[in-house]
Amino acid sequence: MAKLIPSPLTRKAFSQAIPILCDSDPDLARILSILDPPAFWTRQPGFASLMRIILEQQVSLASARATFERLRAAVSPLTPGRFLKLDDATLKSYGFSRQKSAYGRNLANAIVDGQLNLSALEVKDDQTVRSKLLQVKGVGPWSANIYLLTVLRRPDVWPREDLALAVAAQRLKRLTTRPTPRELEHLSEVWKPWRAVAARLLWHYYIETVSKNRRRGIRSGETPTV
Repeated sequence: MAKLIPSPLTRKAFSQAIPILCDSDPDLARILSILDPPAFWTRQPGFASLMRIILEQQVSLASARATFERLRAAVSPLTPGRFLKLDDATLKSYGFSRQKSAYGRNLANAIVDGQLNLSALEVKDDQTVRSKLLQVKGVGPWSANIYLLTVLRRPDVWPREDLALAVAAQRLKRLTTRPTPRELEHLSEVWKPWRAVAARLLWHYYIETVSKNRRRGIRSGETPTV
């Protein structure tokens, strides 16, 4: 069966996987009873996308987006070599913390030195990709999984560390407490081999219901920081 699962995930396979998941889980089906299907958005492979994902670690997505857009507006094309020419003061003016500046340089140096070949990762299996990315200080499990899911479009990647997924799963499954990463991993077993599609459904549910309700002043759980 695994041979029939396209990798990278295609738009057609994404659309076909959604009803399969909804048939297997009534809670996921409930999402589509109140919302349109989620969009199939992706990111381009390479340094810029991984840099943006690093910026998204442990901060609001809006803040990370603003920092990344300032960086990209000033440095185009955004390459590892160009990034390494930026000093701390310049990066701070774009919104980088000292830690994120260091992480960005670690990534850029790893690519320039040949330690990390992002193009070569496109044909590697999921675990090899994770292993290679995690060798770069500043790239954690969440970032590695988000790169696999949104850039390499692997169909069964499950970013169990993602807070928005945990909040959405708690609401959707009517759990009394927010699931831990290990519990979220266990919940995801029923969604194999399409867990990346399930993640997109849950993010869609979070954005369109939980997050919007919070902005309206309705108690809806903690805003995600990843």
